[in-house]
Amino acid sequence: MSAAGAEALVVSGKATPRGRFPHVKTVGDLIFVSGTSSRRPDNTFVGVEVDEMGTASLDIEAQTRAVIENIRDILAEVGAGLDDLCQVTAYLVSMNDFGAYNRVYGEYFDENGPTRTTVAVHQLPHPHLLIEIQAIAHRRRP
Repeated sequence: MSAAGAEALVVSGKATPRGRFPHVKTVGDLIFVSGTSSRRPDNTFVGVEVDEMGTASLDIEAQTRAVIENIRDILAEVGAGLDDLCQVTAYLVSMNDFGAYNRVYGEYFDENGPTRTTVAVHQLPHPHLLIEIQAIAHRRRP
């Protein structure tokens, strides 16, 4: 069910949600972006290399960039951009990754950007994921 004036969207060309939820939902001027990872449409992940022995090498910087760029692409589908973000919540599997994640985050945002909360979680929906971000944006009126 949808609230009056609300619109939910699964974005073509992005990884299909692993459940029955949209990538993004707009309610009036507010834009809610579901938890977003570095997963590609083919179900591979940016920032993951697996060697011939099956050992995975995970890169928090590459994953953080991919997550933010995925959010940028999702926002573009509803006529918004990263500058419209008001609040983000980042979920890290390890706070040991905080420094590298924070450096990459700073490439996209500064003290005029969205408010932010970063929390450590036990795990994310796939063992190769180090980070997931959900966001809230406000659509600017022309």
